[in-house]
Amino acid sequence: MGRVLAIDYGRKKSGIAVTDPMQIIANGLTTVASHELFDFIVNYMKEEEVETIVIGHPTQNSGEDSESMKYIQPFVNRLKNKLPQIPVVWVDERFTSKIAFQAMIDGGLKKKARRDKELVDKVSATIILQTYLEQNRL
Repeated sequence: MGRVLAIDYGRKKSGIAVTDPMQIIANGLTTVASHELFDFIVNYMKEEEVETIVIGHPTQNSGEDSESMKYIQPFVNRLKNKLPQIPVVWVDERFTSKIAFQAMIDGGLKKKARRDKELVDKVSATIILQTYLEQNRL
């Protein structure tokens, strides 16, 4: 069984989270410059078996795609084209940044730490991954 890797894609930086090999626990991994993200994933997959890639699907409150999809879709198309053996799954990411921020407050992080956009991105990716895991429990 391979890991599930989740991405909170941003125009500049993207948060990455992964599961353990048994796909039980979601953990924040890192934040990567978005222009380096594809190479990061390919290199990560040389070291770890990845079974599925989960991408946060930004939507508006109405359920329609948000404008940021125009930046994310080309990346996802590249993933599907270059890594056709790995399923790419969308997960609704509405409110994940707000949930991540609240989780950091609840976790007792100081105000300065909560301003760390990279940490917010990594926590958001973890929330996206946890959502995927909960939706796919048997």
